[in-house]
Amino acid sequence: MSENLTTPVSAAEIKEVILELEQYRERLVNEMLQMAQKAKFSKKAAMEHLSRHPEIARIDAAIEKLRAQQIQ
Repeated sequence: MSENLTTPVSAAEIKEVILELEQYRERLVNEMLQMAQKAKFSKKAAMEHLSRHPEIARIDAAIEKLRAQQIQ
């Protein structure tokens, strides 16, 4: 935690974090879809649930914020 929070972040670092978040999101979605299949939920119901899942929403918001930083 000794790192200064105002240290500029490189475009490569932002790109790497975005990639990691996208991979994490994909893994969560795949795991949830597998669980839904085992529980015999319809894919439509599972996707609807995923669209409201708080962790997915946080990941999407973080990715969006990082992409906005990437453009600046």
